[in-house]
Formats: sequence, C-alpha cells, structure tokens
Amino acid sequence: MDLLIPAAGVGRRMGSSRNKLLLTLLDQPLLAWTLQAAEAATAITWIGIIGQPIDFPDFEAILAQLNLKTPIKFIQGGSTRQESVYNGLRALPVESERVLIHDGARCLATPELFNRCAEVLQTCPGLIAGVPVKDTIKVVDSDGLIQDTPDRQKLWAAQTPQGFEVKLLKQCHDTGLSQGWAVTDDAALFEKCGLPVRIVEGEETNLKVTTPVDLRVAEFILRERQLHN
Repeated sequence: MDLLIPAAGVGRRMGSSRNKLLLTLLDQPLLAWTLQAAEAATAITWIGIIGQPIDFPDFEAILAQLNLKTPIKFIQGGSTRQESVYNGLRALPVESERVLIHDGARCLATPELFNRCAEVLQTCPGLIAGVPVKDTIKVVDSDGLIQDTPDRQKLWAAQTPQGFEVKLLKQCHDTGLSQGWAVTDDAALFEKCGLPVRIVEGEETNLKVTTPVDLRVAEFILRERQLHN
C-alpha cells in the first residue's frame, strides 16, 4: 500500500516560522515519529513526502538518521493541502491502485492503525480514521447564538489516515478543480462527488500536533508508551 504524507505546513499556531514537522518531540523531529510508524506498518510499501523544496535538505537529514528500508520520494507541494495532495497523487507509482494519506503532524499514529486502514481499504472505495465525539457539539451562528445541537451518537471526529482508490480520488480532485471546490480533506471531495466513505475506528492518541499544548500532550503520550513497552 502506498502512503502520501502531506508535510508542507508552517507552524504558525505553534509560534514557529518554520515547518512544524521539523520541531522536535523527545529529541526527534515530528516527521521522524510519523515515518517510523509508517515504516513499522507491514502494509506500507512506498512513501511519498509532500513538502516544499526549502525543507527537503532537512527531510534528507531526517532520513539519513532513520535509515528506513521503505522507498521514499519527495514531492513538491502546492499552496494548499488540496493542491499538495493532488500533486502527490500524480507522483504515485504507475501501478498504484489504492493510497493512504496521512498528515505528518499526526505523529502518534501507530503501525496498527496504518495496517487496519490498509486492510479495510481493500473492501471499500474510500475511508477515514475517526473517533466518536465525546463532547456535546453546538452549531452556532455568526452572532454566537446556538442554532442546533446534533445527536452526539452520530458525530465522529475525523483523523488520518484517509484512504481511497487512486483512480476515483484523482477524478474527484479533477472535478473539485474544475468546480472551484475548496475542502480541508480528501474525504470531503469524495462526499461532494457522491461516493461512499467508511469510518474506521481511529485512536484517541492520534492527535494532530498544532499548538504548544499539543506538543506537551504528545510528549506525555510517548513517554507513557516507552514506559509500557
């Protein structure tokens, strides 16, 4: 199974002017943790890292330290995540039929999650990892007034990996481009095109490291894992 890792973001909410995946977590860059989990997943056979050329020397240095066996390709990203993934799809191996897409900032995903998503993707055209929402969610208007309280039992928080049939996802991106759709994840493109997307049970610890608080929480989770391994 091929894996694309969008890794082009700048950590503004982290208070950083550089790519947040180069920030360190327990003495290793965030991207290193993501790559090591993907390497340990038996289902992953090829990895494409989507980023900006200015970061490629730093990515190279990370790979030199890790000495991974999985083939890895650098792919130039675009100005948005949507554009970056589109570039990634066009850079996949010619024989690629299915692909997982995983945000590099979700550096605590386990090999088991990658394997589980890859297995389910053999039986459906699209999927996303997700977890049931614990909080009660309120729909609020521009004046700060509550408009609705959705049934929590029907709400899931989307994570990555997300996985799709390559041919279908390319078609969805082409449609999105022609229609001018702006979406925050690939599942939304699938949904807009009327294609089914299955939820796969994610992991509570699979948080997206976006703020300094997230970094501290991630550090705590990793230390706990190390204690119990």
